[in-house]
Amino acid sequence: MIMKLDTNLEQNRFNMVEQQIRTWNVLDPAILNLLYKVRREEFVPAAYRSLAFADMEIPLDHGAVMLTPKMEARILQELHIKKTDKILEVGSGSGYMTALLAELGAQVYSVEIVPTLCSIAKMNLQTHGITNVTLEQGDAAQGWPQHGPYDVIALTASTPILSEAFQKSLNPGGRLFAIVGEEPLMAATLVTCVTPGVYETKMLFETCTAPLRNALQPQRFTF
Repeated sequence: MIMKLDTNLEQNRFNMVEQQIRTWNVLDPAILNLLYKVRREEFVPAAYRSLAFADMEIPLDHGAVMLTPKMEARILQELHIKKTDKILEVGSGSGYMTALLAELGAQVYSVEIVPTLCSIAKMNLQTHGITNVTLEQGDAAQGWPQHGPYDVIALTASTPILSEAFQKSLNPGGRLFAIVGEEPLMAATLVTCVTPGVYETKMLFETCTAPLRNALQPQRFTF
């Protein structure tokens, strides 16, 4: 009976990779292999574990979500992470994206504003023996220069306006992924630091997801 359950689990993981992720032009073998290695279902809240491989966002505490599997994979591919990269992650969530980033890079600094989520992420990372992560509880919605500059920055929730503090925290050649905008118009955005003070911004695709708490807001006109 246990063998049958494991077989179903691996079939579901295979289907996720082949039907959701490959079809979204995520074809980097290193990333596809990683999705088999780091077991997503072990980072999903128990109530939603049966949906671990579904093409949907999974609710976490306090309005946070795990992004869809294809979004997580696409972010990793767009960032072109190297083994020597120092990474900032804004929004640890359950620690799954943190674990993926840690497998690809040298060191991850992950900041989570919600104390309970920070504790869950810490426990999940410890359970999986991931040691190249510094997990901190705090508000990084408008930047986290404490350990910068960084080679890679990933925001795991949206922001109406991208704080300039993030791009200023990039090393030359550094890459930043953020979902920028407000419902219903948000754009997945990649910012690259070409040389100090010079940045290239590329809009990748339209999407929509929950905002970071305390994210930078546009100025509102009042009458």
